[in-house]
Amino acid sequence: MKKILHVRRQKSVEGKPYWEDFTYESEDETATVATALMEFPVVWEHSCLQKRCGACAMVINGQPRLACDTRLAECRGERVIIEPLRKFPVIEDLLVDRGSMMEKLKELSVWLEEDAMPVGEDMAFEAAKCLQCGLCLEVCPNFYAGGTFGGMAAMSPLARLMAKSSNGQIKSLAKNYWKGVYDGCGKSLACREICPAKIDMESLLVKSNGASVWKRKK
Repeated sequence: MKKILHVRRQKSVEGKPYWEDFTYESEDETATVATALMEFPVVWEHSCLQKRCGACAMVINGQPRLACDTRLAECRGERVIIEPLRKFPVIEDLLVDRGSMMEKLKELSVWLEEDAMPVGEDMAFEAAKCLQCGLCLEVCPNFYAGGTFGGMAAMSPLARLMAKSSNGQIKSLAKNYWKGVYDGCGKSLACREICPAKIDMESLLVKSNGASVWKRKK
């Protein structure tokens, strides 16, 4: 197997983007984009390489993907186009600053302030699958870095908390959910198709709305 990695590179935040080709050859049909990138002097973020951390999120042949979950053999043609995520500032090469996503979670107080309740197990389990990779934000027409809408990357941890929180914390969570998720979501559900963890976004969104928005109105 021979692949040409056509990588969009950038030396610094202020640097001008440019393209560079790298030739990768292997007899391993299970080799991934991550496997290939390890062989070249390209800056990118990675950790587990087992589809569990979401660190290696990037755009591969025009689609937001995890590099560790994209087999080269599945990429059509000899050329594989690799770019950084577009919704976040580029630090260098394929490495982007996803700090705005983490700052949004802090702003929305995504943590338990009281003991967890033994309820909402199904909803909590589904929400806990989120990798915080940011791929859902890449395809979301309503999200932009620094905006008030946190996208599904914010909805998932909020949904998990609402499923496990007592009534005392639900009120504050509902307020944050309205501000950071409900009020900005256009319900396009593009996130559902792109999620590497296969989270049922529609079901989670419906349950989260029921747990926060409608109770808040009452």
